[in-house]
Amino acid sequence: MRGIIFALLGGACITLQGVANTRISTDMGTWQAATITQLTGFILAALILVFVRDINLQGLKQVKPMYLAGGAFGAVIIFSEVTAIQQIGVTFTISALLIAQLFLTFLVDSNGWFGVVKQKMKLPQFLGIALMVTGVIIMKL
Repeated sequence: MRGIIFALLGGACITLQGVANTRISTDMGTWQAATITQLTGFILAALILVFVRDINLQGLKQVKPMYLAGGAFGAVIIFSEVTAIQQIGVTFTISALLIAQLFLTFLVDSNGWFGVVKQKMKLPQFLGIALMVTGVIIMKL
């Protein structure tokens, strides 16, 4: 149950972040919006880390170097989302983002990339993805 609550919270925050970034972008520029968002996100995460006192710098040695660049995806995400919202609107942007996430997670799960346990995709998963794509197409029409 907690996983679902956190997933819903994350989804809501993605949408709110996209709208806020688009507003910042209108006044300052898209890369400035990405910079401010990444900076404020870093500050909040650092404050939470200090508050919960769960600092584990030894674990940093265990992380593969390519995974340490994961945060850099945030800049691309912000730029892409802001640009898309400005061009196609919030609803269609978030819908397209979710579909892109589903397709990539399908590839990650079915191929076992990044050390993820391989998952066999069955008809219900394919139908779910197809229904989402169909829903977005209908919504755009």
